[in-house]
Amino acid sequence: MEVTIVMPCLNEADTLAACVHKARQSLAEASIEGEVLVADNGSTDGSTEIALKSGARVVHVARKGYGNALREGIRAAQGRFIIMGDADDSYDFREAPRFVAKLREGYDLVQGCRLPSGGGRVMPGAMPFTHRWVGNPMFSFMARRMFAVPIHDVYCGLRGFTKDLYDGLYLGCTGMEFATEMIIKASLRGARMAEVPITLYPDGRLAHIPHLRTVRDGWRTLRFFLLLSPKWLFLVPGLGLIFVGLAGYGIALPGLAIHGIKFDAHTLLFSSLAILLGYQSSLFAILAKTFAVNEGLLPEDRWFRQFFRVMNLERGLLLGAGSFVVGVVLLAAAVRQWWLVGLGHLDYAHTMRWVIPGVTLATLGGQTVLSSFFVSILGMKRAG
Repeated sequence: MEVTIVMPCLNEADTLAACVHKARQSLAEASIEGEVLVADNGSTDGSTEIALKSGARVVHVARKGYGNALREGIRAAQGRFIIMGDADDSYDFREAPRFVAKLREGYDLVQGCRLPSGGGRVMPGAMPFTHRWVGNPMFSFMARRMFAVPIHDVYCGLRGFTKDLYDGLYLGCTGMEFATEMIIKASLRGARMAEVPITLYPDGRLAHIPHLRTVRDGWRTLRFFLLLSPKWLFLVPGLGLIFVGLAGYGIALPGLAIHGIKFDAHTLLFSSLAILLGYQSSLFAILAKTFAVNEGLLPEDRWFRQFFRVMNLERGLLLGAGSFVVGVVLLAAAVRQWWLVGLGHLDYAHTMRWVIPGVTLATLGGQTVLSSFFVSILGMKRAG
């Protein structure tokens, strides 16, 4: 069997028969050997019976969630190509042969595009204003920027892919973010991807509102984007904080005044806080990336391999120890100043210019030493 069209279903009695009919019609008219499979997620409105009467095969999925329904449906699929789409009649399954044609050309994933930026079309009333002009464009832009995804509509639920690709992605999301997880991981693994412009129609549901929840599912998608990108979640903000902290040092250490505003020891404290938080965030990006690569959640990339070629445990220990020693020397200088005044009162504006950098460097050195050991432990599996 070449193609399986998978439809997740939860109480879709209003539209399911029409979707199955269009899907079967498209396969027959294009002479494609295939099947229609409905992954029922606990419907109570007779959807199962409707699917069977319409000529579809039904798989019952006990665990709730859009991702769970699709995962079980795809697992039961007999075709080497999978076409997935919602059963609310917003997608025209008679367009399925266009996806199959791209898959036959050798593409691993073929994504439908509803947005005009990718040649698609949204019929009046088919998509909420915030989804069309805010959510979808924003997440699609983020996917292209953060993960080099070569498509314009990451949320489109009508897509085709090979069973081999799917089996190698190890998808884990159970909700609406399942669809974006598939695209992101496929892109990260270098899958060949194509885009097919489609038309989105108003869904035909009468009995209930759409399953998608704007705020909840939008947040879950954003959270997933960030969790799959230590660079944007930890590294970029961390480097930004370090830059702000160093700029603060450049102003406060010599005691500069800008437009009559004097920057002194208190500015140094704030700057040190920014540097320490930024450095910890950057270290966490390295730890998270190493763990994700070892667990197969993310693939290795050029920067990751280059980091491990340049940085090892011994170099990390040397850098950390060096920073710690410099910090201790600065603190010793501050203690000496205290000794010279007979352990009496100090000029804090002057002394803190030794104490704050000393504490900061000593702390950075300790963080570097400990993180070097931890990264080395995580990297043992990678080295093996």
